[in-house]
Formats: sequence, structure tokens, C-alpha cells
Amino acid sequence: MLGSIPDLLRLVAVPVFGWAAYRDVKTRRVPNRTWTPLAALAVVLLLWDAYTVWTGPTAVGQRLFLIRVAISLGFVIPLSYGFWLIGGFGGADAKAFMLVAVLFPVYPVYYLPTVALPLQQSAIGVFSLTILSNTVLAGVVYPLAVAAGNLVRGRFSLAMFIGRPVAAATVTEEYGRLLESPDGFDRGGLDLDALRMYLQWRGCSLADIRADPEQHRRPSSLPAVPNDPGDGSLVTDGGDPVAGDVTEPAHDAGAGGADRSDAVDDPWGAERFLDDIDHSAYGTSPAQLRAGLDVLVERDEVWISPGIPFLVPMFAGLVVSLTYGDVLFSLLQAVGLA
Repeated sequence: MLGSIPDLLRLVAVPVFGWAAYRDVKTRRVPNRTWTPLAALAVVLLLWDAYTVWTGPTAVGQRLFLIRVAISLGFVIPLSYGFWLIGGFGGADAKAFMLVAVLFPVYPVYYLPTVALPLQQSAIGVFSLTILSNTVLAGVVYPLAVAAGNLVRGRFSLAMFIGRPVAAATVTEEYGRLLESPDGFDRGGLDLDALRMYLQWRGCSLADIRADPEQHRRPSSLPAVPNDPGDGSLVTDGGDPVAGDVTEPAHDAGAGGADRSDAVDDPWGAERFLDDIDHSAYGTSPAQLRAGLDVLVERDEVWISPGIPFLVPMFAGLVVSLTYGDVLFSLLQAVGLA
């Protein structure tokens, strides 16, 4: 394979994004240190390309390069940040797309013996936008696959395009969000990371709560000194289940518990939990937490939306972009819209 030195160095992103996608699947957590070396490389390569273009023979190439870099940095980065602000992206997703904007502002070119990659370039020539559009298309495949799997298994529900049923007793071993409330189907159900944070904070397991829901529903059952809730991750960096790290706190029927024994307006201690932690539980409200716990103690099977780790379609989008190119542009050309 032949190409410019900066373009060949950019291929380092492929194994890094592959590893990040694997981490996202396994733990839904990608360390910040993952992106730091690649971000430094991206800045160096962008300056390298800028110098090469600036000292080139024609001003046309300079103008096109600057316009494409400006679009990549001025559109993709603010877009990623905006999606993170409204909760559309996780922190790792936003950082990854910001990195893509700097690392791949224009199309790289790789020469094989019989062909040059990527095969299909878009008219605008901003490679980060190609990666973005291919990522979105890869993400669209997920709900179709979920629906097909549910259809084959004979699972019919309003949630069949976005979720799957699991045993309520094992829901803490899953990622995603409940798709049920006591009233039925609910897209805004309890986040399972928030559930794990709550159980860690209380120092009990879901099995404990299901075994005696009435006792655990009373605010007087809350611990006098709660645990650190953690971040709700299913697996720690060491690979041990978070549930195994829970310390059973002492329950105090005196000053810590009796003062709240009459607080019947706070079932499960949901409001106290959210007031006590020093950060958000993934946007969970007391009402969502109460509704989710009510569902989990009353039912044997619940529907959850496992979601898709966004770095997985992003990795797929990156690989497709580096090989085939812009899929969306090809589709638009096929129907005469580009």
C-alpha cells in the first residue's frame, strides 16, 4: 500500500477505534487516555498537511484544503459537542467524533496495485462528514436486526424494534434502559446504570429488594451511612463485577433512619438517593427510579433497550469510509439526487 506519510500514519486510528469499540461493548467505558496520543498525532498531521499544501504549486488546492478543514473543524466538532450536551452522545462518543474531525478533515488516498482507496468520494470532499454519515447508516442496521431477532423468536411487543425481554432478576447484568413502567410500555424507563448506582449506594442487591420489597420501599430502611454509588458500570477495569464491591452498611433505626420513617412521600428513598450523590444518575428522576423498582419487584420478565455502543457503528463507519468511501453519496447518486 502506498500513500503519503501523514495518510499512512492516520491508519493508526483503525486499531485504536477497534479497541475502543470493544471496550464500549464490554464495559460501556472508554478511558480518556485512549484519545490523548491520537489527538496529538492528529494535530501534528494536520499541521504537516497544511504546510505541504501551503507550499504547493497552486492556490486552488490551498483554498479547497482550507475550506474543507474549516467545515470539518467548524461543523463536526460543534455538532459533536451539541449532541453531548443534549445527551445524544456519551462523552467517549463526542471525543471520538471531535478527534475524527481533526484527524480526517480531507480524504486520504491509499494506492493498491489495481485501485486507489477510498473508492467513492463525496462532492464536498470532507472526510469526517463521510465517516459521520457512514456511522449513522451503520447504526440504522441495529434496530432492524433487533426486530428480526424478536420476530424469529416470536416476541411481539411495542418494544420489539428497540429492545428484548430479560429476566427481571438478572437485569443488573445488562446495559441499557427499562422499556416498562407500572403503566406499560415506556421509552423513558429507568437507566440500568442508575439502578446499579442506587443498589451500590444502598448496599444491597436486586435480589434483596425483590425478596422483601415492602421493607425496602420504606425510607426507614435506608442506610445511615450509604456507600459511594460509583458510576454504575457493570464491569470495573479489573474485570470484577461492581456488585461484588458493595459494602453492607449498618442500618440505623435511630437518628439516621427514624427521622425519615414518616417520609412516606419518598418510597424506596429515591429522592434521598438523588439528593445524596454529588453527580447526576444519568438524568434519572425520583419518579423514574420508583417506577423502575416497582416494575422489577412485580414482574418476572421485563423489556429493556440494550442500546448500541455508539463506538461500534463509528468503527464500522471508519472502516467502510477508508475502503469504499461515502455510502450515502453513492445512494444519492443512484437515485439522481447527487
